[in-house]
Amino acid sequence: MPSRPSDIPYTVPGMNTQDSLGIIEVLQMRLHSLNDLHLTLKHVHWNVVGPHFIAVHEMIDPQVDQVRSMTDDLAERISTLGGEPNGTPGALVNRRTWDDYSIGRAEAIEHLGALDLVYTSVIKDHREAMQATETSDPVTQDILIEQLRGLELFQWFVRAHLESSGGKLSTRGASTESKAAGQAAEQARTQP
Repeated sequence: MPSRPSDIPYTVPGMNTQDSLGIIEVLQMRLHSLNDLHLTLKHVHWNVVGPHFIAVHEMIDPQVDQVRSMTDDLAERISTLGGEPNGTPGALVNRRTWDDYSIGRAEAIEHLGALDLVYTSVIKDHREAMQATETSDPVTQDILIEQLRGLELFQWFVRAHLESSGGKLSTRGASTESKAAGQAAEQARTQP
């Protein structure tokens, strides 16, 4: 695993380098997470099948584009703070704390069930990062808040396919992507 920087040559006016280093570390993990999300969404886009193929296939591409844009914002903020963003696949794999997306070619509803869990995890970690920057860097916090707005909207798009007319979310209680995919498929089969 590459070493993390212990010093940076500069930072933004009004911030000390120690605070910037902490924020850079938080942002680097968010960068890895969003790079992973971008690739996962593209994987879903390529591997979704079934009667709702075109709706999900076309719904995912704008999410891919916006998540890629989010990664650029984070990488540029890291650089602005004096850091060096690392967007290589090897760095992502070495540093991530989550497993690879587990669903291959599958029905649209199964992918959406799994994506619900992916979005839940990404949003939870993004919220923690937002809270970690609350007092030390409101500019970074503002970036994270704006990204959360988009991520939460995308999860709502996904969940709209998973919710019954009675308000039951098919993925409720699922702890793995495969379990969420199975629950979503089961609810779709049993719904009138």
